[in-house]
Amino acid sequence: MARYSKALLLTLLFLLGACQEGGEAGDLFGQWRLSDSDTKYVSFSGAIVMFRSLGEGEVYGNFQHQGDSLFIQCHSIAGERRDTVMIEQSYGLKPFSDIRLKVTALDSEHLTLEKGGQTWKWRIY
Repeated sequence: MARYSKALLLTLLFLLGACQEGGEAGDLFGQWRLSDSDTKYVSFSGAIVMFRSLGEGEVYGNFQHQGDSLFIQCHSIAGERRDTVMIEQSYGLKPFSDIRLKVTALDSEHLTLEKGGQTWKWRIY
């Protein structure tokens, strides 16, 4: 029961953030698709981020965008290892609960993030 309560709470927080017309998300607001993938997406709304990978599930978190830095703290609703594996291995974003990225490009259609020589290019979806 607690598992479903957490899922419901995070879903409500995400929907509340969506009702804020972007809120703190600013230029990040919306759903982005990883440019070289048809299965990996990230959505920003309010201060909530959701990573979705088709066939792997969804992982929620909080984020802050300050200047050219993006800070993300993911949360595993069910406390399952697969959530950490999805973020750290499938997306390549580490560590799960303290992701720090550099925003090198951001406009109405493109988002480019970098960390340690690795680059992620996203397109608005």
